[in-house]
Amino acid sequence: MLVPMRATAVILAAFAFGYLLSNLFRSINALIAPDLVADVGLDAAALGLLTSALLIAHGTSQLPVGIFLDRYGPRRVQAVLLSCAAVGALAFAVGGSALTLTLARALIGVGFAGALMSGFKAVTLSLPPERHALGNSIVMASGQLGLLIATWPAEIMVDLVGWRTMFVVLALVTAAGAALYLMAVPEWPSATPPRRWRDELAGLKQVFSDPLTWRLAPLAWLGSGTGIAMLTLWAGPWFRDVAGFDRAGVATGLLINAVAAAGGIFLSGWVADRLGRRGIGVLSVMSVLVAVMLVAEVPLVLGLDGFGIAAWVVFAMTGQSTILSYPWLAAHFGTGLSSRAQTGVNFGVFLTAFLIQYMVGAVIDRFEPTPSGGYEPVAYQVSFAIVLAFQLVAFVWFLTGFAKFRAATR
Repeated sequence: MLVPMRATAVILAAFAFGYLLSNLFRSINALIAPDLVADVGLDAAALGLLTSALLIAHGTSQLPVGIFLDRYGPRRVQAVLLSCAAVGALAFAVGGSALTLTLARALIGVGFAGALMSGFKAVTLSLPPERHALGNSIVMASGQLGLLIATWPAEIMVDLVGWRTMFVVLALVTAAGAALYLMAVPEWPSATPPRRWRDELAGLKQVFSDPLTWRLAPLAWLGSGTGIAMLTLWAGPWFRDVAGFDRAGVATGLLINAVAAAGGIFLSGWVADRLGRRGIGVLSVMSVLVAVMLVAEVPLVLGLDGFGIAAWVVFAMTGQSTILSYPWLAAHFGTGLSSRAQTGVNFGVFLTAFLIQYMVGAVIDRFEPTPSGGYEPVAYQVSFAIVLAFQLVAFVWFLTGFAKFRAATR
C-alpha cells in the first residue's frame, strides 16, 4: 500500500529515530570503555565480549524478527521491541558486574533487532520498488545521527552526570520511542492472508535455498559486519593508542567518522537511485564502493600512520555499502518474503560483527600492553589484516558469480 508523500516522510522519520537509538546504544561503548574498565575491571577480551553481546543478541534475533515483520508489520513489532530495549537500558544503568552488564546489553540488542529492518519493511510497503534504495538510505543515513550523539554530546553528558545516569535517560527516551510508533505509524494490511507458522518458516527455507543468497550473503556479512565492529568499538581505542589522541580527541575522531558514515550511506543510496534510472543496478554500484572500502583498510593494516585518519574517514563512508544489497533482496524475493530475506542476511552481519569485535580483542590481548597501559599498535595491524583477508575472499566469491545476479535481475 503506497502512501502519500507527507505520510511517507512521517513514516521514514519515525523509523529513522528508532535506528538512531539503535546506533547510539551500539556505539556508546567506544566512548565509555575507559569508565567500564575502571568501574568493573575488564581486559580487552572482556570489553569486546561485553560490547559485542549486543551484536550477537541482535543478530540471533534477526530471523524471528523477519518472520514477525512479514506477518504483523513494522508498527507493532517495533513498538514491542523498543519496550524491551528500554528495560535493558535500565538494567545496564544499575548493573554492577561484567555478567550483569553483558546480559543487559544483550537485552538491548534484542530490543533493537528490528530497528533497521522494520524501516526497510516500511520502505518496501510505502514506496515504489525503484525508490527502495533511496528510501533505505534515508532511514539508515538519518539513523547515523546516533553515532554523532555517541561522541561529543555523550561525552558532555557523561562528564555532567556519569554514564549510569545517562543510561537512565536513554531508557526513558527509548520508551517514548516505542509510543511514537503506535501514535505516528499506520497499520499496513497484510500482503498475504495469515498463514501457519510452519509456512512462515518455509519462507526462510526458500531464502536460504537460493544459491544467489550464498553468493551475496558472505560479502554483506564481512562488509557491513566489519564496518559495525570497527566503528562501534575499535576505532576509539585505535585513535587513542595509534593516533595518540586524548579522550577529547577520541570523541572528535569518532564524531568525524560518524559524519562520514552518515554522508556515505546517504550518497550511496542517492547514487544508486540516479544510476538505476540509467540501467545500472544497485549491485554494480555496491561492488565499486566495496572495492573502495577494502583499499581504505590497507593503510591501517600496513601501519601507514600518515594516512590513518583519512583511511578511517573513507572506511566510514563506505563501510555500510553492502546495504545496497537489501533492495535487491526485496525485489528478488518479493514483498511477502522481503523481511525474511533481509533479516536472514542481516543475521549474519551481526554475527560477523560480534565475532570480529571479540576476535580483535583476543588478538590484541596476545601482545604486551604499552607502558602507558594502552594496546600495542602492531596488534591492531595484525588483527585488521586478518579481517581484511576474509573480506577479500568474500569479495572475490561474489564477483565470480556476478553474471548470475545480472541474469536474475533480467
